[in-house]
Amino acid sequence: YHDAHANFARYGIKGGDAVTMDVTAMQKQKDKQVAGLTGGIEFLFKKNKVDYVKGEGSFVNANSVNVKKIGGGEQVIEAKKFIIATGSEPTEIPSLKFDEKIILSSTGALALNRVPKNLVVIGGGVIGLELGSVWARLGAKVTVVEYAPKCSPFLDTEVSDYLIKCLTKSEKMKFMTSTKVIGGKVNGDACLLEVEPAAGGAKQVIECDAVLVSVGRRPFTNSLGLDKVNVETNKQGFVKIHDHFQTNIPNIYAIGDVVDKGPMLAHKAEDEGIACAEFLAGKHGHVNYDVIPSVIYTSPEVAAVGKTEQDLKKAGIQYKVGKFNFSANSRAKAVDIQEGFVKVLADAKTDKILGMHIINSQAGELIAECGLAMEYGASSEDVGRTCHSHPTLSEAIKEACMACYDKPIHA
Repeated sequence: YHDAHANFARYGIKGGDAVTMDVTAMQKQKDKQVAGLTGGIEFLFKKNKVDYVKGEGSFVNANSVNVKKIGGGEQVIEAKKFIIATGSEPTEIPSLKFDEKIILSSTGALALNRVPKNLVVIGGGVIGLELGSVWARLGAKVTVVEYAPKCSPFLDTEVSDYLIKCLTKSEKMKFMTSTKVIGGKVNGDACLLEVEPAAGGAKQVIECDAVLVSVGRRPFTNSLGLDKVNVETNKQGFVKIHDHFQTNIPNIYAIGDVVDKGPMLAHKAEDEGIACAEFLAGKHGHVNYDVIPSVIYTSPEVAAVGKTEQDLKKAGIQYKVGKFNFSANSRAKAVDIQEGFVKVLADAKTDKILGMHIINSQAGELIAECGLAMEYGASSEDVGRTCHSHPTLSEAIKEACMACYDKPIHA
């Protein structure tokens, strides 16, 4: 939709500005795909002889769980070992309770039956930027309110600054950093938000017809009965685990968003699940928490693995930087996705790659090569001297690595 209105004319495709949006049809298609994915999981359970009980479970003791079944009734399941993998849920703001109509969690924002005229996103982290970008491209005027001085401060600063510049320019998103929300009130079909500078100052009222609260996620542990079995959690409710995903209770394990280790990412949880199952089977599992890629699915996307420049400076590690812009990449120019760059950080003495960062519409697909290189301890020269197909976007990774150990040939 956004491409039709913003870009079709320069591609020689006429009539793009007349394209309209059918949100109901879009949501129907989305629901179909989600049902297919979840149905696929049920199929895999059946294929691998996994019993599937639908309901809400809580520990009775260390060897049994009581399940309140969705279809009614209860069932007690006894086992020698348990894995807690209940994930996380959106965090609410006390003054802005989710109604999923005007005050939205990420779940509600994915199920909206309309394009908001004015959407305010509270929190400029991954989810806030992703869903803000989605609705901006569908026609909403989006304002992001972030308490910190920068959105997504965990990103490499150069990458974060470039992303915000892109979202401001191409999607007309507005960013209010160093700003806190001090209250809000729903009035009919609108919401009035009170904000003020984080350091104190004049208050301001923002009127909108939808608010996405994306101030973080919390582990889903409150209803699990962990207190009955004395499973230890930290102050935020995350389950404490040892190296082999074991809790303080020997036969209870935990993985994913619910644990106090690693980022809250689905692929991290998947790798932990595999490793945990391997440990339980008497084999050797492995998760390298230093090489877990992350992706922000905005437009353009941001993907990263390893350390940022801020991390290396804070640790006092001497490093060198290689960078290559997609504007000099043949494939990017041919398909007109020239925004962004690849940035490589390597140890100044050994040339070992310490971090890789990409911003481009295909960043999420490109980051896998970076993770593989780092998993095997590659140097920037190792990647730079590896032949890459031409013309491909992946050549930008090769060139950034060449820039790191010597110099690129196309810049």
